[in-house]
Amino acid sequence: MTNTPDNKRSIETVLAHSGRDPSGFHGFVNPPVVHASTVLYPDTKTMVTGAQKFSYARRGNPTTDSLEDALKEIEGAAGVKLANSGLNAIALAILSCVKSGDHILIADTAYGPTRHFADTVLPGLNVDVEYYNPAVGANIKSLFKPNTTAVFTEAPGSLTFEMQDIPAIAAAAHEIDATVLMDNTWASPLYCQPIAFGVDLSIQAGTKYIVGHSDVMLGTIAASEKAWHKLDTLHGAMGSHVGPDDVYLGLRGLRTLSVRLERHQKNTAVVLDWLKTQPAIGAIRYPALESDPGHEIWKRDFSGASGLCGFDFATRTTQEQAYAFLDALTLFGLGYSWGGFESLAIPVRLKGMRSATNVDPDLHSVRLHIGLEDPEDLIKDLGQALDKAFA
Repeated sequence: MTNTPDNKRSIETVLAHSGRDPSGFHGFVNPPVVHASTVLYPDTKTMVTGAQKFSYARRGNPTTDSLEDALKEIEGAAGVKLANSGLNAIALAILSCVKSGDHILIADTAYGPTRHFADTVLPGLNVDVEYYNPAVGANIKSLFKPNTTAVFTEAPGSLTFEMQDIPAIAAAAHEIDATVLMDNTWASPLYCQPIAFGVDLSIQAGTKYIVGHSDVMLGTIAASEKAWHKLDTLHGAMGSHVGPDDVYLGLRGLRTLSVRLERHQKNTAVVLDWLKTQPAIGAIRYPALESDPGHEIWKRDFSGASGLCGFDFATRTTQEQAYAFLDALTLFGLGYSWGGFESLAIPVRLKGMRSATNVDPDLHSVRLHIGLEDPEDLIKDLGQALDKAFA
């Protein structure tokens, strides 16, 4: 059981009770889904002074407040803003802390669309982007420049699951007053609270585990006191808004996050124990395993693991065999998302995807999301696919 940052109530209890006030809505357990644009004022003085909580629905309504308030408590944040996707949350978070002439450091293992945003948008804003080896730890100091204003982290790394020493990186960055960002989607705020480690902007692709049912696009940004004002200002200036139905489904998913992640983690452990025994499988990438290079950091900083993992094929594997394996799967869908109830798989080829770390360009890998199915059924599916690909 994980404690909340204030160490008063378990996070499971917070998940069930945060962001809702039945007494404020006639006793109903859940907050209403408010469909609105215009907000009316009782008189002109209230209107021109802004002396009421809601002014225009783009800036929030009772539904968005419920999810933001819940995540604020869970993340131990000064404030939370919602975005219409995980990538949108990443972009908003980065733009809130860099300006023309600044230098930003980004983990080499960051989510692919994060790199695409950094490589296509930031240079046009005269922001200098540099990628760093995620294993750098406190030695990230050696990469700082006089104009370094932000450090973007992600743990575990996208596709390859390397861990980062987030507390050490955050401490070093704060010595130069740089803002620290972290994509924490893999663990969710249930299993990792980045702000407690010194992270200033904790980002979630809420599409994944917060929503949990593969039916809503959502992003969230939780900010420390240091980063909150700039995030709040940019978010309002950009006119970012998430529809109330999607917000409500995110809030509903939050209530069952604990039980779902517990099952994802349990199923993953069973499936990976079996994969270890298969001769066609090489290294397994999952920091919760004792054999994983990042296990000690994961054990220190995280209280649990999700269902997202990966493995390398044995070195003799061809692309044709790797694709044949994936095409033979029946319970694992071929899809780029994850975090829902269903199991998924994608091929991974790192050629051209890293610039600050050494990778084998010829290595064939697979990323799996272990869903909520019976793990023995998933093992049977993986087994028959391996048989067909490596007969």
